[in-house]
Amino acid sequence: MNDEKKVQKAQEAYRANQIQTASREQLLLITYDIGINACKAAEEGLRKNEIETVNESLKRAQAVLRELMVTLDVEAGGEVAQNLLRLYDFMYYRLVDANVRKDVLLVIAVREMFQELRNTWAEAIEKLKAEELLVKQEEVRTSPVSAGSQSGHQGGVNFAG
Repeated sequence: MNDEKKVQKAQEAYRANQIQTASREQLLLITYDIGINACKAAEEGLRKNEIETVNESLKRAQAVLRELMVTLDVEAGGEVAQNLLRLYDFMYYRLVDANVRKDVLLVIAVREMFQELRNTWAEAIEKLKAEELLVKQEEVRTSPVSAGSQSGHQGGVNFAG
């Protein structure tokens, strides 16, 4: 096995481990990253006139969009989820069109949409984490156990009566 194949195998193993241990939020960001990287590969393939690379890369990006559409909970997400579904559908058909026309500008436009969506979700996830941390800190600060320890009591059972 040559060095390039060893590196590729190691990267695949790392990615598989990363996916298996990821939270739902991290999986969403990983999914966007896969779409972004597929678009970048298609752009590079178009520049080098590597039609098979372009086709495979665009099909991978389309599969990412299908996965995003299938996993989207439209009922729970309401109008926001409906709008996302329409956007994913639009992006999907832009990639189909890009593959037929071999149009790098269409691919770039979809990649930029992927990136914008990823950045938006990453910001939202960070804000949620920060809010959850504040809530937990407040719960610890105001809990009876915490209040007792602040007044010098160490807790435990009082057998003296």
